[in-house]
Amino acid sequence: MDINFNKNEDHNKLLLSDLKRKLQKVKLGGGEKRIEKHKSKGKLTARERIAYLFDDNTKSIEIGAFAGDDMYQEHGGCPSGGVVVKIGYVKGKQCIVVANDATVKAGAWFPITGKKNLRAQEIAIENKLPIIYLVDSAGVYLPMQDEIFPDKEHFGRIFRNNAIMSSMGITQISAVMGSCVAGGAYLPIMSDEALIVDKTGSIFLAGSYLVKAAIGETIDNETLGGATTHCEISGVTDYKSKDDKDALDTIKNIMDKIGDYDKAGYNRITSKEPAKDENEIFGLLPKARNEQYDMLDIIERLVDDSEFEQYKEGYGQTILTGYARIDGWAVGIVANQRKLVKTKKGEMQFGGVIYNDSADKATRFIANCNQKKIPLVFLQDVTGFMVGSKSEHGGIIKDGAKMVNAVSNSVVPKFTIVVGNSYGAGNYAMCGKAYDPRLIAAWPSAELAVMSGNSAAKVLLQIETASLKKKGEEITPEKEAELFEKIKSKYDKQISPYYAAARIWTDGVINPLDTRTWISMGIEAANHAPIEKQFNLGVIQV
Repeated sequence: MDINFNKNEDHNKLLLSDLKRKLQKVKLGGGEKRIEKHKSKGKLTARERIAYLFDDNTKSIEIGAFAGDDMYQEHGGCPSGGVVVKIGYVKGKQCIVVANDATVKAGAWFPITGKKNLRAQEIAIENKLPIIYLVDSAGVYLPMQDEIFPDKEHFGRIFRNNAIMSSMGITQISAVMGSCVAGGAYLPIMSDEALIVDKTGSIFLAGSYLVKAAIGETIDNETLGGATTHCEISGVTDYKSKDDKDALDTIKNIMDKIGDYDKAGYNRITSKEPAKDENEIFGLLPKARNEQYDMLDIIERLVDDSEFEQYKEGYGQTILTGYARIDGWAVGIVANQRKLVKTKKGEMQFGGVIYNDSADKATRFIANCNQKKIPLVFLQDVTGFMVGSKSEHGGIIKDGAKMVNAVSNSVVPKFTIVVGNSYGAGNYAMCGKAYDPRLIAAWPSAELAVMSGNSAAKVLLQIETASLKKKGEEITPEKEAELFEKIKSKYDKQISPYYAAARIWTDGVINPLDTRTWISMGIEAANHAPIEKQFNLGVIQV
């Protein structure tokens, strides 16, 4: 291996180490003291509940681990959005679990909590995947109620989705393992079956203090809405559990009896590990985001037996398209080629840029995968579409629109991994969040923005200096350099993969070595939902 490989490896493994450190912090939720207080009540933490519920020695993936990261600091923060969401297996059946973390503001709902819950329900709806709610929440975080309560994509949408999923036949099971108050009380009762833990679980539209204030009635919370009340008097809940583990055991027993599901029928054979060492990804991926490298080297370390059948190999070379398998599943891969390529016409094309021919090639390949019922995997490292008179006269907007059209109308499940750059319209064409990938994850090396930090900072600097000059300020070279660094520093923070993950623009920042698991479990989830419509491009400019 050459010196550049070693430098790249050191850099990327430091990024991975930083990812692991951040995840460890996130998993502490509200902190060790609050965890101790929570457990002193005889309760398991949200993560312990999920771990107990899931089958032993099986894989799982966490959605939105970094939701709320570095947000709401004036309110004390909201680690992981105050809710843990994981896809895993209960009694051999794949499902998604949503567990409130009561160590974070008593499980109260911040705006990002609502967005994360809706994302979990979206995954369940798209994939017709059973969903289990482990409820332990004080309800809406009142200081921010205007940002979580009234709008279409706010708190109330959760209950609308409960009703929609019920009509679709998607299994929903709720266990009330702590507080469940006000509007939140509807969630477990709109599920198929509801459990409640004795003495620690409670459900009511208004707690004892509010009842006293509103109607003058004096009553304690346990009598008002505890397990005995709802299992033996109101009939609101279906199962009374003595403790957390008893409730989780009941859920396991319910899941064990669920019948098989109709399958979409995606092709799968026995899985094979990549023939080439996956760990070499860290040395192959360049330290600098503007350096060239061969994306084919990355693909060969992600796919089964390192076999990749290229489609139109010699045409439109700044996008790689082809067929492969990931953990046995057949996939069609659309990936940005990041090395400088020479066309048959003798022209040079920059890696990471989408040209007319590469957009045309990708469009046709996406159509082929839809016809053959093959899930699509997008590997993003894209700076955008090619600009300039030659591209414009050649109709780059038209060819780009065709590709966006194909991605938008694709009916097979799509999965997106942001390997490196994800800039501008390139993000859209390569199936960014707005284009409904079933799952979208970023590597620690990723950057998501309208344009790179350097380019954006230069543009913003010109605007800022022009404004200051109008005010009569003298802009020295030193002042200009200071302004540039200030602007770039702010922009660089915004293009970080953690900034995107905090706002759920992606489902998470992941170890590159976990990519195969994310895609495999994602396709398995998608296999629960047979395709119900045909692929149709609609009206396009030819």
